[in-house]
Amino acid sequence: MALIRWEPARELGPFQSEVNRLFSTFFDTPTNAATGQNGGLRRWTPAMDITEAEGEYVLKADLPGLTEKDVNIEVQDNVLTLSGERRFEHADRQGGYRRLERGFGTFRRTLTLPEGVDAEAVKASFDHGVLEIRIPKPEQRRPRKVQISVGGSRPQATIEGSEAPAQA
Repeated sequence: MALIRWEPARELGPFQSEVNRLFSTFFDTPTNAATGQNGGLRRWTPAMDITEAEGEYVLKADLPGLTEKDVNIEVQDNVLTLSGERRFEHADRQGGYRRLERGFGTFRRTLTLPEGVDAEAVKASFDHGVLEIRIPKPEQRRPRKVQISVGGSRPQATIEGSEAPAQA
């Protein structure tokens, strides 16, 4: 008879998978597949990538089957909100469904932008089901160097890298 060392971490894998499955089914919205009510069989959230480029952030969202009219983009108080709806396409039951995995319904994604982003400069384009949003980076605030006065002379503030005194 061989002795096998017990490793508790090995036991956690199946347990974690089961917990993940339970949570995903708990938060999915069951619905009537024929009508697409209540957001489809599964709650749909589009996949997004956010990358940083020279001078801007680039957000790309996969929105298959949607057009630019189905999508809304808003920027308010440094929060970018992407929302829209993908409708259920097959209202008839002639074919008889065995399994529906594509999600339908409304979606809403929010992204907190860095302080100082100019909302008017945000640009969006839509091509072949991919939404691309370009968000310019805010200008970096330069440090203000405060000079110390000696005796009765008046102190002058200068912006680092400049020799001209700042106006009070």
